[in-house]
Amino acid sequence: MKIGAGMTWKRTESIFLQLRGRGRLEILHLSHKEEYMKKSEEEKRSDPDNGVEEIQQEVEDYLDLRPRKLSEYIGQKQVVETLEIAIQAAKKRGEPLDHILFHAPPGLGKTTLAHIIATEMEVRIVTTSGPAIEKGGDLISILTHLERGDVLFIDEVHRLPKVVEEFLYPAMEDFCIDFIFDKGAHARSHRYRLERFTLVGATTRAGLLSAPLRERFGILRNLDFYAVEELCQVVRRSAALLGVPIDEKGTEEIAKRSRGTPRISNRLLKRVRDFAEIRREGKIDKATADEALRLEGVDEIGLTGLDRRFLETIIRYYKGGPVGLEAIAATLQEEADTLVDMIEPFLLKIGFVARMQSGRKATELAYQHFGIPYPESNRQLSLPTRKKQL
Repeated sequence: MKIGAGMTWKRTESIFLQLRGRGRLEILHLSHKEEYMKKSEEEKRSDPDNGVEEIQQEVEDYLDLRPRKLSEYIGQKQVVETLEIAIQAAKKRGEPLDHILFHAPPGLGKTTLAHIIATEMEVRIVTTSGPAIEKGGDLISILTHLERGDVLFIDEVHRLPKVVEEFLYPAMEDFCIDFIFDKGAHARSHRYRLERFTLVGATTRAGLLSAPLRERFGILRNLDFYAVEELCQVVRRSAALLGVPIDEKGTEEIAKRSRGTPRISNRLLKRVRDFAEIRREGKIDKATADEALRLEGVDEIGLTGLDRRFLETIIRYYKGGPVGLEAIAATLQEEADTLVDMIEPFLLKIGFVARMQSGRKATELAYQHFGIPYPESNRQLSLPTRKKQL
């Protein structure tokens, strides 16, 4: 296996551990030549002129709409206040932040908050995802390269393999990793100390996290869907960054159809911008936003084609439910996980679907949206109550 300059450590006699097969470890001593190459590369990167050119090139290549500071972050007031207190306290003590877990549907700002935390703490952030870490050696490689205070962000942390998760327990709690050399009579255990770091985990399925992992996070926060007023602020900010002229009615029209999700707001804004530049004079108003979003298949409350098919399947094929999720997925020819992660959260939030023990059921609000009479047999009988005597 080749080891390049980017994989070396700060010490001259560094050791890189790679897990192979079932717990077998190989120790690779890095040469002085590789360390010298790394040092030269670091000196080259530290040149201020080169740094300015790299930053300018990055800004030119990609305009990021994400806020970079907590003061710029819109919505989630309780979460932001909690993070402000934790960050200020950690900086005052000169310690790394406690481990943080964000759980929420996709697009509500989990990744953005992780990057903001690193910026506010003035430390480096290392990003990865649960499915990308397949072996314990992958995690060991990441952990041993972390410096004091660094933020390790793991997206979809609930998808970490069990064997990898076992390595995280001592790393999170005691900031060390345990591994075994050799086998049989020659086997010996070694504990390697890590620099203190902050693990930020993000998940859309908090229930799939094992209890030992979940309990090792010091701060657990759930991100909720955004209100229309908050999404209007998101649209205004993004339109200003993109240089798109938009009036208040156009802003509100995009916000109402964004399913309570900032990521969808930004995506819809870009599509309306394209429509306005080609079919209109470039300015976004209510009529332009409405026509562009209908072309995208997004109705007045933000339902997409798949949302409508999901509801119509329950109403027309299964008489309003209750019906099992697997049956709905088979009818729609979609994966059940897709429906759970992308479709159900918003429909549950707006009260169009009820999740019952026997399956999913369309509510009276869903029938009204499609203009279909609600069956009297589906109405729940209310218990008789005594009249108060005057």
